[in-house]
Amino acid sequence: MSAYQSAVPGYRLGDPSLPQSPVSLAELALLKQTLLFTEEDTHYLRKAGDVLVPQTDAILDVWYGFVGSHPHLLHYFTNKADATPNMDYLGRVRARFAQWIKDTTDADYGQDWLNYQHELGVRHTRAGKNKTDNVASVEHIHLRYLIAFIVPISATIEPFLAQAGASPDEVRKMHAAWTEAVVLQVILWSHPYIKPGDF
Repeated sequence: MSAYQSAVPGYRLGDPSLPQSPVSLAELALLKQTLLFTEEDTHYLRKAGDVLVPQTDAILDVWYGFVGSHPHLLHYFTNKADATPNMDYLGRVRARFAQWIKDTTDADYGQDWLNYQHELGVRHTRAGKNKTDNVASVEHIHLRYLIAFIVPISATIEPFLAQAGASPDEVRKMHAAWTEAVVLQVILWSHPYIKPGDF
């Protein structure tokens, strides 16, 4: 079974019907260079996956606790009609977030992966938000919070990495690789927000 046919609702990595990303593989390679992302980082991302994937539920509890404790973030998962949290929507996103942890640590950075990053970016904007889950929520996630969320998504992962019994140096390298991978994805997700020619 291909990845996009998985049981995760709305998960489409590997779906051949996705539009091709407007970012080329050559541009992706330059972005990775700019982020100082090397083969060593790929190695440590794989090691991070071995540590993080078994802890996925606990990680998501931390992240969802963070979002739930900040009304301005929870807002993006509320029903537009009455501003109450849409629990079904939150549940579906949580399932994709769980898959995202695994995908972040074992990404191949090929064309299918790049296409899906663009799809994820579109899903945060008016062009695509709510469509995947067929919900009537607020129609747009502001770019400022997409960028700001890099910090909690990166900072909160370090204690989970440290639970594997790895040396402090290995934890540091896994954490740096994770952070670079998250920044890279957020850069790609920002493309649909930016007017043509400015990315």
